[in-house]
Amino acid sequence: MNDAALQLYHEQLRTWKTAYVNYQALSLVQTREISVNDICYRIQYNAARIVSSDAKVDAASIARRPCFLCASHRPIEQKSIPLLGHYELLVNPYPIFPEHFTLVEKAHVPQRIAPRMADMLQLAYLLSHYTVFYNGPCCGASAPDHAHFQAGTRGFLPIEDVWRQQIDKELAKMAGATLYCLANTPRATLVIEADQVEAAERMFHMVYQALPVLQGEEEPRMNILTLFRNGHWEIFIFPRSKHRPACYSAVGKARLLSSPASVDLGGVFVLPREEDFRKITAPDITQILSEVCLPLTELKMK
Repeated sequence: MNDAALQLYHEQLRTWKTAYVNYQALSLVQTREISVNDICYRIQYNAARIVSSDAKVDAASIARRPCFLCASHRPIEQKSIPLLGHYELLVNPYPIFPEHFTLVEKAHVPQRIAPRMADMLQLAYLLSHYTVFYNGPCCGASAPDHAHFQAGTRGFLPIEDVWRQQIDKELAKMAGATLYCLANTPRATLVIEADQVEAAERMFHMVYQALPVLQGEEEPRMNILTLFRNGHWEIFIFPRSKHRPACYSAVGKARLLSSPASVDLGGVFVLPREEDFRKITAPDITQILSEVCLPLTELKMK
């Protein structure tokens, strides 16, 4: 499936102008690094991502707009290949990664992870050159009304390569899977390492059941990164307490258009405005993460 995805990527850049222009622009994206508590975060100025960062995801706005993930509403140039029988792999025309895909459920059903974690693990296995990620409703998903994952070039996110050096302690262990928490506050991070897919799924659901569900919502807030390498799965879970930080809706100089999702929590802060790219500081990142991440003390493991 890695080869098929890459073939689709190259085909879409030849035949779809929007994708071609935005991937060409990606090579010119500005980046810089900021250290927060000795952890490196890469800051990316990416103007094309304003589509996602500034998306209106309240119920009224979603009801008014056509779903851009449904096949009937996609650009005529956008092609797909089938995955697992009920997903489609699409090239994401507004990339963060050198190769960036959206993995879309064919049916128009809400974005929920509980019934789809097994799918996420299988997708990570099939797309082993990529990191698969999930943004929950109120956690950066710009289409919370349509179930989907995304996938991007593996190794792009700093946390993938450094998480073992950040392990704080082992929280749980079962045959085939281990759950760790990382010492990287204020970013709250849980990591499941598993060499058995069934154990990975069981461990995830143990964490899922231990997280609070806010009143009026259907599942715990979270972002997830999943990858398969060296014969095992690595699953990064970022429990969330808040959708967007206060700076997102601030006025004047206090405004900073940051709407964190999986990629940001994986260590690449994506900012669509150059002024924010220039001014963001380590205290800003600390404040943003402190607001949107759920403290792991809220985890109620049985």
